[in-house]
Amino acid sequence: IAMAATRNVMRAVRVFEFGGPEVLKLQSDVLIPVPKENQVLIQVHACGVNPVETYIRSGNYARKPALPYTPGSDVAGVIEGVGEHVTAFKKGDRVFTTGTISGGYADYAVAAANRVFPLSDKLDFRQGAAIGIPYFTAYRALFQKGRAKAGESVLVHGASGGVGIATCQIARACGLKVLGTAGTEEGMNIVLRNGAHQAFNHREANYIDKIKEHTGMEGVDIIIEMLSNVNLATDLQLLSYGGRVMVVGSRGPIEINPRDAMSKESSIIGVSLFLETEEERHECATALLDGIEAGWLKPIVGSEYPLEKVVKAHEDIIHSSGARGKMVLLP
Repeated sequence: IAMAATRNVMRAVRVFEFGGPEVLKLQSDVLIPVPKENQVLIQVHACGVNPVETYIRSGNYARKPALPYTPGSDVAGVIEGVGEHVTAFKKGDRVFTTGTISGGYADYAVAAANRVFPLSDKLDFRQGAAIGIPYFTAYRALFQKGRAKAGESVLVHGASGGVGIATCQIARACGLKVLGTAGTEEGMNIVLRNGAHQAFNHREANYIDKIKEHTGMEGVDIIIEMLSNVNLATDLQLLSYGGRVMVVGSRGPIEINPRDAMSKESSIIGVSLFLETEEERHECATALLDGIEAGWLKPIVGSEYPLEKVVKAHEDIIHSSGARGKMVLLP
């Protein structure tokens, strides 16, 4: 009887108040959610950790979930059950998600069926958990908002993290000339192994000069920018005529000189995956699933943490010395 009574509960990370990493509380008596119509229940094998989840948790972000909540959108695992009207999935299917309803930092998660995709046998669950936000953001930044074309050049500023590696792989596969920056030797090597033609160390004092030297008079057509509050002003000086900076990440304000945009008629374009339409998500998913089959979409998994170490994971993703692939939680 005791066994039966505990079977419908699971471990999940809960946030009861906004604040620092210490507000993340692992609880072992959370009810396993039940999928409603057009929803599926997934047994979570791995969940990606994204910087945006730390911003939401701190309470300093445009989107504030109702408290208490469980963070996490990018899970990979196995379908445990399906709600009414779900025909695309059945119990036992390997899947990954681009969003969850109940939160991914848990043993089980409920997701809308249209945010769930089949996970190829070519990838393990840790890699599956590294697809969601990073690859969908990279694709959106490059093509849906950045209008990238084969033959153009792209600089990925902060290329060794989840979104950065995704951008390098996609851009290289689609015929762009790819430059990437990282903060460590190891990070630069990862960037080069994942599609970049050239890598630069953004901790070197003169790295901007090296990029200018490499691109010559032409400049770069597109910059995918992970840390706009530090780099945006210099990004504008690296652009080609008609070039564009895609603002993917920022941790605060920055002062820029608008003349730098005028002199080249360049654009600064914000990117938010949360604003994608159903059509855009479908277009993106189709391209990425093709990439998995073709073999060029191969997520690089970095640090791995058990659920018990979720506080450490949130500290490290903001303060670590340099990204080396995608951070994942393993229930």
